[in-house]
Amino acid sequence: MDALLLSRIQFGFVVSFHILFPAFTIGLASWLAFVEWRWLRTRDPLWRDLFFFWTKIFAVSFGMGVVSGIVMSFQFGTNWAVLSERAGNVLGPLLSYEVLTAFFLEATFLGVMLFGWNRVSEKLHFLATCMVALGTLISAFWILSANSWMQTPQGHAIVDGVFHPVDWWAIVFNPSFPYRLAHMVLAAFITTCFVIGGVSASYLLRGAHLDAARRMLKASVLFAAIAVPAQVVVGDLHGLKVRDYQPVKLAAMEAHWEHKPKGEGVPLVLFAVPNEAGERNDHEIAIPRLGSLILTHSLDGEIPPLKAVPPGERPPVAPVFYAFRVMVGLGLAMLALALASLWAWRRGRLFESRAVLQGWRWMTLSGFVAILAGWYVVEIGRQPYVVYGLLRTADAVSPILRAPSVLASLIVYVLVYAVVFGAGTWYLRRLVRKGPVPHEPPPRSEHGERTPARPLSAPEESLEDEAAAREGA
Repeated sequence: MDALLLSRIQFGFVVSFHILFPAFTIGLASWLAFVEWRWLRTRDPLWRDLFFFWTKIFAVSFGMGVVSGIVMSFQFGTNWAVLSERAGNVLGPLLSYEVLTAFFLEATFLGVMLFGWNRVSEKLHFLATCMVALGTLISAFWILSANSWMQTPQGHAIVDGVFHPVDWWAIVFNPSFPYRLAHMVLAAFITTCFVIGGVSASYLLRGAHLDAARRMLKASVLFAAIAVPAQVVVGDLHGLKVRDYQPVKLAAMEAHWEHKPKGEGVPLVLFAVPNEAGERNDHEIAIPRLGSLILTHSLDGEIPPLKAVPPGERPPVAPVFYAFRVMVGLGLAMLALALASLWAWRRGRLFESRAVLQGWRWMTLSGFVAILAGWYVVEIGRQPYVVYGLLRTADAVSPILRAPSVLASLIVYVLVYAVVFGAGTWYLRRLVRKGPVPHEPPPRSEHGERTPARPLSAPEESLEDEAAAREGA
């Protein structure tokens, strides 16, 4: 438990919390834009009630994501000073672009979206909601670009051990970036989809908020039927890029230790206990040739095995192997649930089938687990490098760090996060438990002015009405 390992654990702990909230808000912001668009088109008050319900959940989730992101950024200076010094010329501008474009855009329009209802025009309010949704996507663009460059670095020159940008186009659009961006954005949308579907299924099972629940479940089933198969295709394309640029990571994902006899192909290992000391798999259950078909699109294709590189160049095999199977397993379960829901819908039993509704309820948080599992595959799989093939993690840690100080800060993080995010999660659960309620105008104060009735409420009068009232006075 030296400073390096503790720093890795600390960063992994913080980023595991942080990634959940931005991923959820990326999908939730687009859902809010869709719901408000439907209300503007139909004037159905139920769409308006759903907008206010999910807006509250978005606001709390967005706040927790910002807090955890600020804490994470500090660690680049405290724990990973050498990484900041050597790769800061590349990573610094990319992260700054995220702040200058996405964060400013979100901050500008977030207040209008949360508090501007009936205070600005309907079109302006809808524009603000769309801009918040766009800001979350732009944020994902820059963050994924920076992380993808660390996975497949391009467009730089190394002078005295320091990375200098040479071609920003190659840096931003590095080989893995388009596939990882599509994979992550789809994962965020699917995560939100299953939260909405799981919440609506819970309402139906409880017999509460039935009209809203039916509407949300229909939307979730339709979106899952489109997005989950698309994610399978994007995931396959992403895997092919991993094969081309990070073959050792791919070998760890498949626990593929050595070359098979020529023409035998690579089996698909369904389950095994990777034995890194013995460089083999124990208790292996595999399907012959299926690995070759998936990884190379050929029955006898080969991929480089783990033994092709020295042990010091390999990532930890077991966590990468298991996390990848958790992610894929959940993806297949999502696909099966989406297909079963479509079948039940076609038979007119979508809202009466307890098996389908229980499936959605059980899968409510499955997207978060899949995102974490996929992130562990990506980050642990590139070890022992922090900039793949060029800068080792052991060489990127701050040299003056001492294990006791890192351990103390890690303990503080765990305690503070338990309180802050525990309270936030408890409040989110209360909001979900209450469910969507008819949106009513807030009460008037003693002076005749409207006052907020609850968090995120806003006065009904528009700015134009207030200006006219002042002129009349």
